[in-house]
Amino acid sequence: MIIACKPYDSMNELISLRKYLHQHPEISNNEYGTSAHISAFMEQFLPDRVIPLSGTGRAFVFDSGKEGPTVIFRAELDALPIHEENDLDHVSLNPGVAHVCGHDGHMAILAGLAEKISRDRPKAGKAVMLFQPAEEVEQGARAVMEDAGFKDIEPDYIFALHNIPGASMHRVLLRTGSFAAASRGMTVRFTGRTSHAGEPEKGINPAGAVARIIRRMQELNAHTTLFRDLTFATVIHILLGEISFGTSPGYAEMRFTLRAVENSDMDLLSVEAERIVEETAREERLGHDIAYCEIFPATVNHETCAEWIRQSAETLQLPVEIIEKPFRWSEDFGYYTAKYKGGFFGLGSGEEQPALHNPDFDFPDELIGTGLGLFYSIYRKIYFTQ
Repeated sequence: MIIACKPYDSMNELISLRKYLHQHPEISNNEYGTSAHISAFMEQFLPDRVIPLSGTGRAFVFDSGKEGPTVIFRAELDALPIHEENDLDHVSLNPGVAHVCGHDGHMAILAGLAEKISRDRPKAGKAVMLFQPAEEVEQGARAVMEDAGFKDIEPDYIFALHNIPGASMHRVLLRTGSFAAASRGMTVRFTGRTSHAGEPEKGINPAGAVARIIRRMQELNAHTTLFRDLTFATVIHILLGEISFGTSPGYAEMRFTLRAVENSDMDLLSVEAERIVEETAREERLGHDIAYCEIFPATVNHETCAEWIRQSAETLQLPVEIIEKPFRWSEDFGYYTAKYKGGFFGLGSGEEQPALHNPDFDFPDELIGTGLGLFYSIYRKIYFTQ
């Protein structure tokens, strides 16, 4: 029998909060209404401090005023630029924007945790509810950490969760070490020389370089001994010339997503990909430049934090699955775990649940109590049993 956290008296308020947030989604770095609504909701729990972070981010601090650990629990504010396809009563009212990743549910969980901590404040140190902007575009965690206000709440430990469609409801997915992959977007630009399509020998066409690089990247993907674990490069976009049948092009762009489940492999994969580009450009007599964006480090679980998560799930009689391999998607929570002891876990949201980022995704409300129960159990282990 699965026993999730017993809902407190205001569980209906959390469900209403979640549905309101679902109806009013905002894209990354534009979460102004979301941030204001969360701030108004959190006022009732009387946090000791509210710290603005990176524009729309907010940290709600419950501070004992005594020396002790600082623990952060994080949720995400942003939605996705996806048009929702649902007939829900709480369907998105913002065309082309939707909470189809479950961040509305994650925020409701964190708000529920704040209510519990407001009645059971830390006896030493401080507990922080962090509502972070811009997770979907990688900038959020990094910008929060760079904000001067974050220095006041630098954590000894930091925790977050993500709902996982396809996993049975309430199942806790966990592993020590790398939990979610590192990734980065790589843009390559080639500059040759245009010419008449009837005299291509008088120009320098990047088409040959593009073809060669695609093949060499595929060969790199198949390399089984160079890397410690799974790595791969995915071609996501190619631009070559213009639609002009009389012109042999002199310019091209290629975009790849580089992905690795270990941070050290990501560094090596980037070096190898750059080597392929540089060698090919030189051999084809092309100018080139390389740029990166949407850089996500691997999310790496500290063994102590992972053990607290496992123990908390067992306390609540929730099934725990120690996953064999890290997830191949990325999370900007990896910026935190690169510097602080962190714990990140998955929470099954149903085997029939639509996949993340699908236009018909809707966070299941029955997970709110489970998520806040896990966070609260972790909180109790750190502050009251150490």
